Amino acid sequence: MGKFKLSALMLALVAANSAMAATEEERTSAKEIDPELEVIEVRGFSRSLIQSLNQKRFSDTVSEQLSADDLGALPDVSMADALTRLPGISAVRTGGQAAEINIRGLSGGFVFSTLNGREQVSTSGSRSIEFDQYPSELISSAAVYKSPKASLIEGGVAGTVELQTASPLDNDQQHKFTANVRGMYNDRASEVFDATEYGDRISFSYQGKFLDDTLGVALGYARLFQPSVATQFIGFAYNGNKDVDGLANDTDGPADNPANEYISEGFELQHLGGEETRNGYLTSIEWAPTDNFKLKGDAFLSRFDSESFARGFRVKFGGPSAVYANPVLDGNAVIGGAINRTSNSFTRVEIVNDDNQDFDEVDSYGINADWQITDRLNVNADVSLSRAKSNFRNGLLWALVAEDATVENPVFDTNVSLNYQLNGLNLPDVGFNQADAFSDIDRVMVSKYGIYPYENEDEVKAFRLDFKYELENNWFSSIEFGARYSDREYSNNRSVFEYGNDGAFSSTQPPLRLTDDMTTVVDWQGEFSYFPSYLAIDLDKALNAWFPNGIPQPVQTWGNADGVVDLDGDGEPDAQGYTTNYSWTMLQSGSVYEEVVSAYLMLNIDTEIGKLPVTGNIGIRRVDTDQSATVLENVGGDPQLGAQYIVDDNGIVNDLYAPSVLGIKYTDYLPSLNLNFKVSDATQIRFAAAKVMARAPINRLAGDASASVNNDGEINGSSTNNPFLKPFYADQYDISYEQYFEDTDGALVVAAFYKNIDSFIDTVAIENFDFKGNGFNVPEYIVDPVSGEQIETTNGVYTTAVNNAKGGYIRGIELAYTQVFSFLPSPFEGLGINASYSYTESEVQSITDLGGDSVSQDLPGLSNNVFNGTLFYSYENFETRLNVRYRDDFVSEQVAVNEQVVNFDAETVIDFQTSYQFTDSFGMLLQVNNLTDEPTQSYFGTTSKTGTTQFFGRQFYLGFTYNH
Repeated sequence: MGKFKLSALMLALVAANSAMAATEEERTSAKEIDPELEVIEVRGFSRSLIQSLNQKRFSDTVSEQLSADDLGALPDVSMADALTRLPGISAVRTGGQAAEINIRGLSGGFVFSTLNGREQVSTSGSRSIEFDQYPSELISSAAVYKSPKASLIEGGVAGTVELQTASPLDNDQQHKFTANVRGMYNDRASEVFDATEYGDRISFSYQGKFLDDTLGVALGYARLFQPSVATQFIGFAYNGNKDVDGLANDTDGPADNPANEYISEGFELQHLGGEETRNGYLTSIEWAPTDNFKLKGDAFLSRFDSESFARGFRVKFGGPSAVYANPVLDGNAVIGGAINRTSNSFTRVEIVNDDNQDFDEVDSYGINADWQITDRLNVNADVSLSRAKSNFRNGLLWALVAEDATVENPVFDTNVSLNYQLNGLNLPDVGFNQADAFSDIDRVMVSKYGIYPYENEDEVKAFRLDFKYELENNWFSSIEFGARYSDREYSNNRSVFEYGNDGAFSSTQPPLRLTDDMTTVVDWQGEFSYFPSYLAIDLDKALNAWFPNGIPQPVQTWGNADGVVDLDGDGEPDAQGYTTNYSWTMLQSGSVYEEVVSAYLMLNIDTEIGKLPVTGNIGIRRVDTDQSATVLENVGGDPQLGAQYIVDDNGIVNDLYAPSVLGIKYTDYLPSLNLNFKVSDATQIRFAAAKVMARAPINRLAGDASASVNNDGEINGSSTNNPFLKPFYADQYDISYEQYFEDTDGALVVAAFYKNIDSFIDTVAIENFDFKGNGFNVPEYIVDPVSGEQIETTNGVYTTAVNNAKGGYIRGIELAYTQVFSFLPSPFEGLGINASYSYTESEVQSITDLGGDSVSQDLPGLSNNVFNGTLFYSYENFETRLNVRYRDDFVSEQVAVNEQVVNFDAETVIDFQTSYQFTDSFGMLLQVNNLTDEPTQSYFGTTSKTGTTQFFGRQFYLGFTYNH
């Protein structure tokens, strides 16, 4: 085998439209550039790696690239899985699969994402898109920009992820058809009663060129149907305290012994099962009637439907009024003991049979016109629409143990005692005095059913105009400038339906007597086999029996439908009697508006310093933002302050609130610099510096603010979110050394980065807040009801979310090594490795008290050490690879009764794939994801306070590919 110079090959590839010289036409073109060059044909995974290195090498920013041969060539289930193969990128697993990505120690909220250069909105209610909604079969390439340039849309402090769909006129074949058909199996599904074990993954794509290559068409469809399976233990936060060791009044005890110990709310033991169906659609049409003009329109649609159940136990310890015996302490937190119910506690075991449905829609449309007006001037215009809808229906079914469910008026069994012992990251030891009753239909009764929908809609319309003018001088190759306008609207609607009581049996809404045809006794298996059996309840049969006229639909309401309501949202009834406060469904529903006008100016550098070639860019981006949100302000019914009659879905009228819109405007300037020093043909050094910004999650701009005036005339208010939140800002610096191997395929990259982030979101109490100056409808005075005198109002405290948490640095190093051992003798020349390691640290800390004592925890998304390695081998028509992804401890959200930001333990996820190509067109593939069935495990502050232990199972894929 002759000498193989990668640098010469890459220059040949650039001349051949940056594609590998795999076709006869491309090989001929490469030889014409350098007749002495022996061009090696590289296929499959090796080809994708070299294409990615090629794109990274000639990029004008610090970036990572991911490339596929054709539509359908990426093997990953979603783009989240694919992106985790890149240096400095890790993923948070949801349901066992990568969903949110973290870049350089920052969570998904700091990641900005585009599709074909267009901003994407999300179904999550935040700005972080859910990458598992983007089928890898419909994406031809991806780039992660770690350093920005002025022409990129602002928004990524961690980085910007750019997804690209196919450009049919760039396809090297006149017509190309690709099909993938795979069956799927989850080996844990058999442990979960009524779970689906098998799934499938199917995709088709076509690319064609017509009318003398002036018209191109690309069509794609990708379907994923898969089981959603997990077996889990979830511990709840330590949100109470009690003197459990009797030392509260012991003056002779240790000085560091506080009066009370921290106690947890309880825990859950659950089987999760269900089905996920994702259908993705892609259409792209390109028209190039002349050499200097191209018009392209494309559409991408994703429909992701999930229907799942959660069955098992929810154990409530009962708060400080419960009796604790033989407590086991970890520091000042209770991690074990015996608990007994008292007349004042709510200690109980709930048998849960929950039903969740999530229907997500993602649409992205765009039209782009590119016109090379003269040899020097290029104009590009783009119009786009990105839209996302999410309809999440959270249905909860509670069942409790009765003394005797067969009698006419059953009584809730209050004889409840339990014992438990947490075992760190392992499963706990548990015991229940009612264990035999959990699977007995003569003891278990359905006591409550609730539906709690979250309906989100997010839409952004954008218009963009860019100009590029080629220059003739020794410093700058061209100048780019342009402007962009975007109009975004986000809305959230909450509603509720509840019937019954989850803590006892209601006399007015009595429990349901279960029958044999409604239930199945479920036994735990595997690691969970020592937990007591329970009743799985057929939801349809139970609810049809309980609601023979149909289940009422959830509504937005001020209170319950019997007229006893909480009108002012203070949790107290405004009429005699008891009420449940549902005013949150009205106050938490609303819209957020965001208009952004941005403009940029950028010079592309192409010069020499001494004899050292230097390329890159320098520029600045100006961003004007106008953000606002709807809000219902409690003005005490004063019509002069805008109070209106607001009718809910039940016809209940509330005249205390004034609808309003609150918000702010601000302007930012974002300079950026990217320099690439070409030390030699194979060596280059990059330096980048920039100011970057990332806006707060769109749902955190919601206007659930309220303000009220007390009898002394003092105005006070609060808000969980804040329409006045400004972006996160950071100054960042990057430097990297890139060595591309001359005699073999591959590269070595060493990079370092430093980010200084100004602040983070925190909830604080602002003294002497200017309510009127910030748009609140507040009176200038009130009238004393006794004396009739006017009392001038004064500003008090406003508790809200602000960009006030202390910022700080995030810094780290990244190492990436790619090697295709093409110099080895046959049959070993197809052996290769692609590996990366990153170390990240930060001084940013947040305070959490979920584990009892207030302790510091790291920035969400940050793992100090992240490793990703792929060992691959190909020989003739055979190819195989093994991928290992490791990240050490990190902080992220754990969803339980409420969202809990906790510490996650280190995890190692191993995937395996092998394939064989029977002909040039037909091949077979075997893929195993999560080969070792790695669980996710979390904890509160210390590993002894267990958070989550969740097993998802291995996913096996077997199928065939066809290309023609």
